[in-house]
Amino acid sequence: MMTKLLYKILRYSGLPIIFREFIQRDKVTILMLHDINLQSARRSFEYLSRKYNFISLRAYVDALKNERTDGIPPKALIVTFDDGHKGNYELLPLLKQYQIPATIFLCAGIVDTNRHYWFKHDYTRKLPPGIKLLKNSERLKLLEKYGYSSFQEYPERHAMRKEEIKSMQEVVDFQAHTVFHPCLPTCSEEEELAEIKDSKHLLEQKFDLDVYAIAYPNGDYSDRTVEMSRNSGFQCGVTVDYGFNSMTSDPYRLKRLSINDTGDLNELIVKSSGLWGFLKTRNGKKNGYTPVVEH
Repeated sequence: MMTKLLYKILRYSGLPIIFREFIQRDKVTILMLHDINLQSARRSFEYLSRKYNFISLRAYVDALKNERTDGIPPKALIVTFDDGHKGNYELLPLLKQYQIPATIFLCAGIVDTNRHYWFKHDYTRKLPPGIKLLKNSERLKLLEKYGYSSFQEYPERHAMRKEEIKSMQEVVDFQAHTVFHPCLPTCSEEEELAEIKDSKHLLEQKFDLDVYAIAYPNGDYSDRTVEMSRNSGFQCGVTVDYGFNSMTSDPYRLKRLSINDTGDLNELIVKSSGLWGFLKTRNGKKNGYTPVVEH
């Protein structure tokens, strides 16, 4: 309740307008969503369409590569979704209505299967805190003890089907989000390379996609991650580091703002302007999304 009140106070403080009209005007803002519902998406897209100019990630990456600002309007906004949740398919009519050239980053080993995202699986007991900080091999062993397996096919799916991905391609740009969504810096060198390189190969071979971008799961990456992404043929990498992007941005460290799949218009306005992320970074907090597993 207090947080909602704070969003409302910040909205009507006028600060989001200052951020939008003066800071974001000459920058490229990338928003991150995950599995927003239809009602919240309609409210969000309607607001964003009035205040910003939607562009595609590909248009921005091409502009970076060619060092040309042609086609990059003021207050440019890129809408992205991580993981490839099955609910994303329901957004297709809204994406068409508001003419949003969105990007969805897919977990290549989970889409078009009945496998589960490890952070959304219905565990019989609560996972221990700090599990994301474990070495990847240790995390996977612990998850198996809790009844989860990366390759297990479950009765209910978490991710989109191939036919859904295909039907959305006229509007959506599908890109890579590794194979199984590990925190890449916790992986061994061999594991990390496989997650990065194989995600591109699987998506291109199975779905006939042109894969040029990768979103680092949980926003966690290292210099090794960047180098592997570049050497694997990716043209850019997307983080959850706070901030806005420009024509001098590092294409493998593109910044994003998380709006938390919110249905609260006050929260959306504050977060999409970058004000919330700005305040969090001043408190030493990470801007990005952390998977929450609670039972």
